[in-house]
Amino acid sequence: MDTFLQTVGALNDETRLKLLRFIDKHGAVCVCDIESAFGMIQSRISRHLKILKEAGFLRVERKGRWAYYSIRSPLDAFRQNVLIEISYLEMDLPELNVSCSL
Repeated sequence: MDTFLQTVGALNDETRLKLLRFIDKHGAVCVCDIESAFGMIQSRISRHLKILKEAGFLRVERKGRWAYYSIRSPLDAFRQNVLIEISYLEMDLPELNVSCSL
């Protein structure tokens, strides 16, 4: 039950829902590009990403000094359905402007 509550709790924030949709749409995204797109400071973005990772939605891969976040694969049916439901929500997503380089 703790895992379920942690997962549901992670979804209780508009920014995290937007982050999930953004990463699902664009694939592996560098944290610096997420910061730039969302116009938020690194510590705040990192906190949201950590919560989503601990809730089982994200994986992180380090390449050089950059961290790239993507949707974890495979996802269980519950998390897959959550991503499908989020895709139906009307929300304004920022544009992805790639600025990080390896």
